[in-house]
Amino acid sequence: MSNVIVDLIPNVVPKVDELWLSVEQTFYMLSVSGVIAFALGLFFGVVLIVTKRDGILENKYVFTILSCVINLFRSIPFVILLAALIPFSRFVVGTAIGTVGAIVPLVVGTVPFFSRQVESALSSVDRGLVEAAQSMGSSSVGIIFRVYLKESISHLVRVTQITAISLIGLTAMAGAIGGGGLGDFAIRYGHQRGQTDVTYVTVLVILIMVAIIQSIGNVIIKKTTH
Repeated sequence: MSNVIVDLIPNVVPKVDELWLSVEQTFYMLSVSGVIAFALGLFFGVVLIVTKRDGILENKYVFTILSCVINLFRSIPFVILLAALIPFSRFVVGTAIGTVGAIVPLVVGTVPFFSRQVESALSSVDRGLVEAAQSMGSSSVGIIFRVYLKESISHLVRVTQITAISLIGLTAMAGAIGGGGLGDFAIRYGHQRGQTDVTYVTVLVILIMVAIIQSIGNVIIKKTTH
């Protein structure tokens, strides 16, 4: 069996430890940037939904400014964003390379996308529930947590699932500028040295990670849908 594996992936076998390190680096980037992006994206998404026209805290100035900023960052290709944020990354985390240096552009690249996803998820909440909560004297904070967030849990899980899968792709792209992880592993060996088996194994590992996220998300969605 071991001989078959060596014959199929001869360039991967000697690099198993490095492959595992790349998986750990990808998971680190995914978890750290994902948690930060989730918190910020959820906050900005809530702000968008409550300050829009007819929102419970309607404020056209806040909504317009925030919406424009989000649209601006969403329109910038991630590869260009990686290069543009190098000075800012050095200022924030002290480096612009490696897994730590990739966190800042990953967060900046993910938050605008997730904010719009959250806005879309919260928009699915029945307006009648919001009006009913207002008529019963619920505060704005109460409506946000007890109506908007509580009633859209399954939708939020779904958009979080989509964003996490997208973030895996961004972590791979971050490898193009020395961000580490599976993207860097595939580029250094699979692309630059022509070791195609390394590329195929890297793709397989990423597919497994995506499948795990998809499965976990589906289970949560099933349990929270009502």
